[in-house]
Amino acid sequence: MRGYWNRPADTAAAISSDGWFRTGDLGETDTDGDLRIVDRAKDLIIRGGYNVYPGEVEEVLYEHPDIVEAAVIGVPDDHYGEEVAALVAARPGAELGAADVSSWARERLSAYKIPRIVRFVDALPKGPTGKILKRSIDRSALTRDTALGDVGARRP
Repeated sequence: MRGYWNRPADTAAAISSDGWFRTGDLGETDTDGDLRIVDRAKDLIIRGGYNVYPGEVEEVLYEHPDIVEAAVIGVPDDHYGEEVAALVAARPGAELGAADVSSWARERLSAYKIPRIVRFVDALPKGPTGKILKRSIDRSALTRDTALGDVGARRP
């Protein structure tokens, strides 16, 4: 590609001086040398020096029978730099609370990956293709202090 249409700053950020296109994808190779895309660099959460891949946490949340949609994002935190926050849309009629989500994640993830902030939403913002638009999520209301009130609350 030659660049983004009428966006020279974005083009300069994405294409290196030697012509390589930076996709923003993060990958890892397994013992067989196969490459696996694990997430996007822009979505990576760095909590207390540990890398948290939102896709990995979302995968665990989607395994819960009462969760129909989930988005995991990083929000600013004074102590850890970033905190892991999960926005969850529950199955209609489900009696799912923030403590239930935390407990589910705690059984399946390392401690630093567990969402400390859990918010329930009716639906997550999506683009025309149905992809969840994490950039459209308002992070200003997602703080650890307000999250503590959610623990144990049941979703109506």
